[in-house]
Amino acid sequence: MLNLERLRTLDALARHGSVSGAAEGLHITTSAVSQQMSKLEREVGQQLLARNGRGVRLTDAGRLLAEHAARILSQVALAQSDLEAHRGQVVGELRLSAFPTAARGLFPTALSALRAAHPALRVRSCELEPERGIAGVVRGDLDLAVVLDWYNKPLPVPDGLVKAPVLDDPADVALPAGHRLAGRAEADLAEFAEDEWITWGEGEFCHEWLVFTLRSKGIEPIIGHRAAETHTQLALVAAGLGVCIAPLLGRHPLPDGVVTVPLKQRVRRHVYVVWRADADRRPSIRAAVQALREAGERVATG
Repeated sequence: MLNLERLRTLDALARHGSVSGAAEGLHITTSAVSQQMSKLEREVGQQLLARNGRGVRLTDAGRLLAEHAARILSQVALAQSDLEAHRGQVVGELRLSAFPTAARGLFPTALSALRAAHPALRVRSCELEPERGIAGVVRGDLDLAVVLDWYNKPLPVPDGLVKAPVLDDPADVALPAGHRLAGRAEADLAEFAEDEWITWGEGEFCHEWLVFTLRSKGIEPIIGHRAAETHTQLALVAAGLGVCIAPLLGRHPLPDGVVTVPLKQRVRRHVYVVWRADADRRPSIRAAVQALREAGERVATG
């Protein structure tokens, strides 16, 4: 009889591609991963891992069993979802992630509402950029992830995931109070062609969106500073060091010396939550989605 936890370890190895990655995803030590795999090899009577430089790779038998393991674990998740739905109680553990401004703008309201309504539900949350959040849900490391895309640049969502909208998040430009465009009712992105931009880290989805959008208008952006956190960006704007995109979610309170101007393009982010289709019937998933959407409504209505 194949041991389910050992199959879970094999599945994590296949998905993460390394012992350290599997250990991090499973929240166990690397030695525990190695021990589980040694026991699984003895159970099946075949070698499942082979040395590959300083790391390991799956053998043909390992890849074959890993494919079966993924299907078995999906069926187990579906069975657990059905049982939880049959019981009709919001219990157990729920693991969520959100990009930083959503974690600040949505989680305090949504998670406190969940705790008050469902005290038997244990919620664990963390900040992750959208791509990493989606990857965590696909791997099974997370139950839900709050992610985003932009009005002109969608974020791909893999097959097997379900998504629900949380809110449409309008974005303005934040600029120093003494800026030449401060006080305008609205502005065009082209009017910031000579300004330095304070943006997100290289390779981050929102940074790539900003560069893509400016270049689509024939503007080569001047990147002055980078900061992952919205309030760090706004502090740099307050110091007169540039301008930044300032979505509504998570930007308040604005620091002294910073004003916002709406864009003629009506720039918006679409914020939504994703989860695995095989967990769709879990009452805890449904409760969390509802709490997030209610928190989103509070942000949208002020």
